[in-house]
Amino acid sequence: MTIAKGLDLDADLPPERRLSREGQRVRLATLTRLRWLSIAGQSAACVFVAWGLWYPYPVWACFLLIGVSVALNVWLSTRYSKAERLSERRTSLILVFDVVQPTGLLFLTGGIQNPFAVFLVVPAMIAAATQPARIAVGIGVLAVLCATAIAFLHHPIPWPAGHSLQLPFPYLGGMWFALVTTLIFSTFYIYRVAAESRALSDALAATELMLQREQHLSALDGLAAAAAHELGTPLATIALVAKEMRRAAPDDATLREDIELLVSQSDRCRAILGQLASLSSTSEEHLAKMPLSSLIEEAVAPHRDFGVDIRVRVQEASGPEPVMRRNAGVIYGLGNLIENAVDFASGEVEIGLSWNSGRIAIEICDDGPGYPPDVLKRIGDPYMSVRDAEQRQSGGGLGLGLFIAKTLIERSGARIRFENRSEAQGSGARITVSWPVESFGRLTIEPVGETDREEEAFDLPPQLA
Repeated sequence: MTIAKGLDLDADLPPERRLSREGQRVRLATLTRLRWLSIAGQSAACVFVAWGLWYPYPVWACFLLIGVSVALNVWLSTRYSKAERLSERRTSLILVFDVVQPTGLLFLTGGIQNPFAVFLVVPAMIAAATQPARIAVGIGVLAVLCATAIAFLHHPIPWPAGHSLQLPFPYLGGMWFALVTTLIFSTFYIYRVAAESRALSDALAATELMLQREQHLSALDGLAAAAAHELGTPLATIALVAKEMRRAAPDDATLREDIELLVSQSDRCRAILGQLASLSSTSEEHLAKMPLSSLIEEAVAPHRDFGVDIRVRVQEASGPEPVMRRNAGVIYGLGNLIENAVDFASGEVEIGLSWNSGRIAIEICDDGPGYPPDVLKRIGDPYMSVRDAEQRQSGGGLGLGLFIAKTLIERSGARIRFENRSEAQGSGARITVSWPVESFGRLTIEPVGETDREEEAFDLPPQLA
């Protein structure tokens, strides 16, 4: 029932949605295009300063560094396809070059006195947005070291001949501090935003996987029903012939025993086909709509054999028991909430049902330790764990299951509230899921026993009835 535990997302998702590192790699075309923009800007600045302002500086050394960047771009473009996704190692090497090359230009043109020193931040930002933490930190540290080096070691900033610009040391220190802090904070901020975006994408992909599996099971149910329908006619013929043989058979004990076996096995086949026919959730009304208690029992059933007593009771019943359309997402979401309650319960989980003319509610309570106060407001966020380190190491507790459950249930128009039980009620957590009647789209309230029952999607032949 759970996706948060033991699910190999990389193996099950379609290639375009896999959560492996392959899907998160940077395209070569992205980096080469950014470098072409950088080359154009560097070349324009060098030309303008050398032959527009006529400031003396080592212009040919600068063009040599720009030429190295051009050569690297040309080599990468001819060596690899534009759609090539670079490995972490190759991406990190390219980003290292993107830090070192502008550092060389700044060394020749005034160090951090050069206003273009701010572009040292760009490679670190790209690493933070696209690479794992260790690479992002490495690129950021390299950029800080380079900024520190050119703060002390550099050629004079280009200035009119016969003049020099001497900035006071405190001002230079302030420029260095501003550059370094900008690099650190922007890199950290972008990394956090990118990490949250990736976590959300992973969670939504896992949700999609769960729904695809449910749709696959529904398709198998329909296939089973179709097979039962197709097999019904030949089986009816076999049963009819077997019964005729039983009536016309002589008193030979051996022959009669074989005929009785044939009749009994045809009856068994009839029963099996009847069960297959009932699997179709899309065509059978008794599974397309189900009482609230049946829906809860379907969600609870997989979790009854784990040493925790699960009790379901009606707390408030105003009117007939509601009947709702079977919603795979709601069943899965409730099952995940129940599973979490079972995981943390000391020995008992209580599920309370209540309904009236305006509201349907399901309350899930456990007698465990409850939610830590510092995470109560964040429960339901992807990859926000409420479990301890030992449970996380065992493969659970990523917060993904609660996020998926919350998303699926809220999609049906419900509201979910997570809270701890009061001291008078005992320790433990309480989850309340409630649907206002007016927001029911796919879920409908009808009296049990008074719903309109449609004829079965197909009938077995009369010989098997």
